[in-house]
Amino acid sequence: MANNEALAGAYLAKGTIGNVGMPGAPIVEFSLVVVPSTHTVSGTVYISQAIENGNYTGQVTGTIYATGLGSVTQVVAIHGAVTPASGIMPIEIPFEAHMAIDNSWNGTGGFSYGATHVENVPVKPTN
Repeated sequence: MANNEALAGAYLAKGTIGNVGMPGAPIVEFSLVVVPSTHTVSGTVYISQAIENGNYTGQVTGTIYATGLGSVTQVVAIHGAVTPASGIMPIEIPFEAHMAIDNSWNGTGGFSYGATHVENVPVKPTN
């Protein structure tokens, strides 16, 4: 398969993982280029939390697979490293996230970075 053919079905997926609207809850905003033909995703994440030094940003890569499990049509796993968005501390923290979603990117997921671990939270698409 030519490289152009492999990328022909690629699309951009943007959304959030977390309890948006809950005070103090960490929220992950993602922007991912999805290439279904190669089962790959890559892009950026931005983590926001209303605490001092609570915002992080980073690059991620991962996988996407079809499930055939009712309303959960896809599973996504991403990983990478995030750094404080302030740029003050040049430290990299491992980041991982997982999502069980439908074709519109609605579903449930979780993520972890540093000492923060969040499970069973909404995944929602954004425009």
